[in-house]
Amino acid sequence: MTFKLFLQCGTAAAAISLCLGQAQAADMPAAPPPAPVVEACKATITFPAFGGVIKQNPNPACFTTGIGDIYVGGAVTGYAYNYSNAFGPFYTPPGERDDRYGRVDISNLQAFIQKADGPFQFYIQTGLYSIPALGFPTFSSFSQTDLLFGPVPVAFGKIAINDEWSVQGGRMPTNIGSELAFTFQNLNISRGLLFNQENIINQGAQVNYSSGPLAASIAVTDGFYSGELNWVTGAITYKLDDANTIGINGGTHFSSYNSGLRSLRFQYATPVALQNSSIVSANYTYSAGPWIVTPYVQYTNVEPVFGLAGAETFGGALLASYAFTDNFALAGRFEYISQSGSRFNPAGQTSVLYGAGSSAYSFTITPTFTFDRFFIRGEYSHVELVDFQRPDLANGIVGLGFGRIGNRAGQDRYMIETGFTF
Repeated sequence: MTFKLFLQCGTAAAAISLCLGQAQAADMPAAPPPAPVVEACKATITFPAFGGVIKQNPNPACFTTGIGDIYVGGAVTGYAYNYSNAFGPFYTPPGERDDRYGRVDISNLQAFIQKADGPFQFYIQTGLYSIPALGFPTFSSFSQTDLLFGPVPVAFGKIAINDEWSVQGGRMPTNIGSELAFTFQNLNISRGLLFNQENIINQGAQVNYSSGPLAASIAVTDGFYSGELNWVTGAITYKLDDANTIGINGGTHFSSYNSGLRSLRFQYATPVALQNSSIVSANYTYSAGPWIVTPYVQYTNVEPVFGLAGAETFGGALLASYAFTDNFALAGRFEYISQSGSRFNPAGQTSVLYGAGSSAYSFTITPTFTFDRFFIRGEYSHVELVDFQRPDLANGIVGLGFGRIGNRAGQDRYMIETGFTF
């Protein structure tokens, strides 16, 4: 063998060196594989959620820091509207002006700051916002930001335990409903009638699970932003295939809370009746090609408060959008909701709609043009009330319909919104 190596290497010394090298290599463990290279600023951004026509920015600004990659995005949008039969002072919190017939205002002037990967993550959303909803008065963005959740409506930290489980806590969007809080997140500019029965932002803690087609969350929160942890909410979604998803969500209070002891301004975000309610909603979503279709049903139950009888509501809605081109889509919504009770005997009954025994339906149409991160859209909506509580000043009964004295059954809204997300 030495002679063969001598012939290959040219000298006996080289042959000896080669043999020693082979022996040492055999005795040494294999070198570990190189560590995977983690590319900076490559996390998939999924928050805040978007409804489908106005898209999530796939490439938000990103800064690599000592704690990881920090992503910065936002929404800068404004809108103008004109209403018929604006609400009167009965619906106006102290210190606020009446619901206006028309306004030009900011709908979103918000920034999103988040760490979206790694074992510790966080999300902060800050700025001005307006949350217009059908069948409800609309105040200025400054007033709504003050009356609702302040200039930091969402702020929470999250611990990713593994690929399936995570825990988060802070100020978070609710698990409930099929429409999202802010205008840029939705198919329509205004939220619907069913949305008015749901809480929007919760404070508390939440556990999340996601595996394959199944996703679930359960949270202990303060319900309608009361500051007291007396609600539990949850949501489950199951993706049947790439186009079809079903879900159920809801929540209930496990102790009563009397927000009537707080100021009327406080009750704008924390209504007395709804804080002591339970709600469940089931939905289905079809999303494929140019279509987005989401029908859902919703039930609420309100416990008796202040000696008033409790109430129930049942409603259903259909949200849909069709994209004619990459830059133009037409969205619509139809919904109906009714409340238990009798309009002939309103005394002693809780009202969470427009009086005991009342009902309402609405339809909305929203054409939207998008150009990269910019959009412009218009909207027409109509709400019609049925069996609502009409004013009877002689007997001390206030009107709960539209108009300054609550005696009108219908309202039309004309809106336009434009801006960009980044």
